[in-house]
Amino acid sequence: MLTYHLDAKAPVPLYEQLYRAVRGDIVSGVLAGGDRLPSKRQFAAHLRVSQITVETAYGQLLAEGYIVSEPRRGYFVQRLSAPAAPKPPAKSEQQPVSRAADDCVFDFRTNIVDTDCFPFSTWARLSRSVLSEYSERLLRAAVPQGAAELREQIRRYLYDFRGIDVSAERILIGAGSEYLIHLVIELLGRGRVYALENPGYRKLYQIFGNNGATVRPLPLDGDGLRADALRKSDASAVYLTPSHHFPLGLVMPAARRMELLRWAAEAENRYIIEDDYDSEFRYSSRPIPALKELDHADRVIYVNTFAKSLAPSLRIGYLVLPDRLMAQYRERFSLYSSTVPSFEQHTLAEFMRTGGFERHISRSRKVYQQRRDALLAALAKELSGVPYTVAGAEAGLHILLTVENGMNEQTLIERARAQGVRVYGLSGYFTPPAKPPRATLVLGYAGLTEGQIAQAVRLLGDAWRS
Repeated sequence: MLTYHLDAKAPVPLYEQLYRAVRGDIVSGVLAGGDRLPSKRQFAAHLRVSQITVETAYGQLLAEGYIVSEPRRGYFVQRLSAPAAPKPPAKSEQQPVSRAADDCVFDFRTNIVDTDCFPFSTWARLSRSVLSEYSERLLRAAVPQGAAELREQIRRYLYDFRGIDVSAERILIGAGSEYLIHLVIELLGRGRVYALENPGYRKLYQIFGNNGATVRPLPLDGDGLRADALRKSDASAVYLTPSHHFPLGLVMPAARRMELLRWAAEAENRYIIEDDYDSEFRYSSRPIPALKELDHADRVIYVNTFAKSLAPSLRIGYLVLPDRLMAQYRERFSLYSSTVPSFEQHTLAEFMRTGGFERHISRSRKVYQQRRDALLAALAKELSGVPYTVAGAEAGLHILLTVENGMNEQTLIERARAQGVRVYGLSGYFTPPAKPPRATLVLGYAGLTEGQIAQAVRLLGDAWRS
């Protein structure tokens, strides 16, 4: 008789535990095709569970085709064809895998936040409240532009913290930056040429390219992208990160911002796409005002998400569209439902309305500032004999580390990997033939604790002094 341990106190129902156990034995071959299963009555008595538990588990296995039922005979395991094992590559095609490449203990990646900062208890309480208050409204198709309650809270946040005074009717909710960029390209047109910062976020080039758009990488100087470079190009739209450039960490000064706004106003169909991706995290001064604040000609498309401020998995972002583009959106896309579920929208709206978002940002900023300080202190201690400079530490969740010990960028990365630390080269953010003048690394610190940072930098010191 088949015997399985079923835990009545486990969060998984007994029938599901039994279903998973039997299915596992069928898939692994412990139960072969044609094997007869115990009757419901016998199996229930043997496992000391109800017949309904066994019947429900058998019913699920039947529905998925793992077993068959024969009248007056019982239940039998279905004969399954095992999938063919993948052929190993020819020896000449096999790639050696080094321990350092796949087994790094510490990773200075930039596309991560500290999930321990997430306000789980507050979010859970607000979720229950939303379920109770909105109930059946949450099951309806989401409003295309996004829940009015969330758009109103975003409007207030933009006015209070980013200096942007817009109507909630010009705000559009969407599932993350990739979707929102796709939507912007749909509104502006695939036929136009888009200028992108070089260096810049490499994924952007893929997104624009996958949407059939033509891109022009334009170089930066110490103040960011230059308006005269835009005028010399054939671009009619430009994507910028003016408040904190990624990855250089530059802040575009007011004079340069005004030059770019003048460029946009010089022709009828020019637009600036402003990505304000981590504006909440500035440590030495107040957050830099958004470019959109200065946009009196209504030519700036403002993009932001809650990926850095809350969690990437929430997949909630928003656009502030110029009036002309919002009218176009309503005409072309009002038949679509919002790409963000109503439940998450209303929970986030309550989180912002009750002050939870502001408190969370304040706490997170302190945590990340402490980690930045720990990183700078560890570098000063562990690289005391290695010439280096740091840039971009005033804001955001990463720094630029230029090491001048005679090693090139690739050697620095490989030496770090050999010590179990993964770091990333600045050259990876450049579009050729442009490249950084010196060996520079991009170190993200949001995903490491202060203790881990100290250990990782100690290993970097060992790697780069040897």
